[in-house]
Amino acid sequence: MRKLALLLVLLIAFASCAKKPAAVPAAPDAPKYTEFVYPNGPAALAAPEVWERHRVAWATLQSGDSKAADRDFAAVLKLSPSFYPAEAGLGYSALTRKDWQNAVLHFDRALAAAATYAPALAGRGDALLAQGKTDLALASFESAIAADPSLTTIRSRVDVLRFRGAQQNIENARKAAEAGRVEDARRAYTAAIAASPQSAFLYRELAIVDQKAGDSTAALEHAQKAVALDPADARALQLIAEVRAASRDWARAADAYAALNAVEPSDATAIKVEQMRERAAFDAMPAEYRAIEQSPTVTRAQLAALLGARLEELLRRARASNTGVLTDVRGNWAAPWILAVTRAGVMDGFSNHTFQPGGSVRRGDLAHAVSRVLTLVANENPRIAARWRDPRPRFADVSPSHLSYQAAARAVSSGVMSTLDGETFQLSRPITGAEAADAVGKLAALARR
Repeated sequence: MRKLALLLVLLIAFASCAKKPAAVPAAPDAPKYTEFVYPNGPAALAAPEVWERHRVAWATLQSGDSKAADRDFAAVLKLSPSFYPAEAGLGYSALTRKDWQNAVLHFDRALAAAATYAPALAGRGDALLAQGKTDLALASFESAIAADPSLTTIRSRVDVLRFRGAQQNIENARKAAEAGRVEDARRAYTAAIAASPQSAFLYRELAIVDQKAGDSTAALEHAQKAVALDPADARALQLIAEVRAASRDWARAADAYAALNAVEPSDATAIKVEQMRERAAFDAMPAEYRAIEQSPTVTRAQLAALLGARLEELLRRARASNTGVLTDVRGNWAAPWILAVTRAGVMDGFSNHTFQPGGSVRRGDLAHAVSRVLTLVANENPRIAARWRDPRPRFADVSPSHLSYQAAARAVSSGVMSTLDGETFQLSRPITGAEAADAVGKLAALARR
């Protein structure tokens, strides 16, 4: 009995001194760091027991004991030095202690072994973000998503960072633009657009900066991009029109102003449309027409061209008269307009069936043409004709009995022409190109009412 009792005591003592197996910590009821990405990997990377110890280390970290987790991850690396998920685990453990530099160090070691390892890229992004390195953090997060598209929580973080980055870039761009630092503003807007490429207003604001920098090509490109994204962007449409007009691209400037007027109707914009169209039409005219306003005198062909081009619709609606054959206008640069004004009865050929396109135009000749156009206007709009229906102005050099008095009186009473020095009309004085263009422009304005 004494021997049996002694044997039992020895067995109990031996059992108490024997090394106990490592206990696997129970998984916490609620992991403390749910935003962390578990550093998984291919099963063939290590033996099953290494993976098991790695899972135990992660569970320890999620329980809140980062120091114990450090020891566990270090033990895993001692067993398998190439097991990079444990390096990522050490990185996440450092994150819990806000040891950002060591966290980045461990994540970089994991990435040195596997450059597209998503858990390390995600953790590295967290560490960089905590250090205020937003751009680097965003790049790391984006690489993590590219490596593992299932990381939806990282994707939402990327969206937030992109928005914040774009907001900061926009603020910087606007401040730079206000301060006149054009190149800084352009760089900031370019960065904002990279983060938010579907934002029309960014392209428009960049276009405004481009315009201030004198880069009309870039301004036009960015304004057009803004309109492509938002066809109702009035400021971008206006900028397109301004750039087109500055480059004398009148037709496309007119189109841009017309688009602007459709979005934000205004009399000023409508006038711009007409002006641009007139300039486009003017540039398409023969050189002889374009030279009229600078000419010291005006020929009958030039006057016919002015009337025919500026009053085209009115003349087309007028009742055509039989002018007969004009033998001296074939091949003349103004032939189409000469035909239009003679058919409408605004100018006449001579009795010998000539038009004499090279003949000089005097103030009396212009008054007769003006008077006949006023008749056409009155036929379509009787109300507007009241002021020249029965005119009786006094001219120092033209009596009421003169054959040209009525035409001169109507031209002056309507405001199309004016008297000269001493209330004279001077019927025989040659007119200049500028005077002819001014008179026909006033007639065109009356015709549009």
